[in-house]
Amino acid sequence: MTNTETTPTRRRCTPRVRSLVLAVAVTLLIGTPGDAAPPYTTVDMTIDLPDVTLIDQDAQLVTLEELVDGNEVVMLDFIFGTCTTICPILSAGFTNLQRRMGSGPGGPVLLSISIDPEHDTPEIMTKYLKRYRAQPGWSFLTGDRDDIDKIMHAFDAYVPDKMSHQPVTFIKAGASNRWVKIDGLVSTKDLLAELEKIRGDGS
Repeated sequence: MTNTETTPTRRRCTPRVRSLVLAVAVTLLIGTPGDAAPPYTTVDMTIDLPDVTLIDQDAQLVTLEELVDGNEVVMLDFIFGTCTTICPILSAGFTNLQRRMGSGPGGPVLLSISIDPEHDTPEIMTKYLKRYRAQPGWSFLTGDRDDIDKIMHAFDAYVPDKMSHQPVTFIKAGASNRWVKIDGLVSTKDLLAELEKIRGDGS
């Protein structure tokens, strides 16, 4: 009797897809001339942070509020460690931001929230940050699924499945709870320009 059962295979990026992702990443990091830059939209938001405790890449317990409060510039995105599509582009952008703005005290606070908390352990998150040469000031955070969902809902970025996530980045400048949501892939130049707009508004 012939066994017709087959073992599911894990989908991987083909070399062509990887090349396309890399090309898009380079374009976003260095920017493009004229009107060739990828489109994105911005939305002003007032966000009440949920009272949740998370785990960072060093296996330390932290609250979202303590990471955000008291810092002049905070940028936040939602990623997962095994993503091979938009997450590498978002993370390459954070790498470039640290190079442009500095890291550590006085630099921007960069927060990447895992949308795959069942698999993103501190070990995986540490390896991920090393891959992007993250400097002090950039934290990769995971936690209980319920707490991650609360954060996604608070930022109007909820997705029921990690494979349906979208490229969104959130910026806060100043002591208020006003954020700007950037929907779409954006160059470092445009990201810095959006930050200056927030600062110019006196937030």
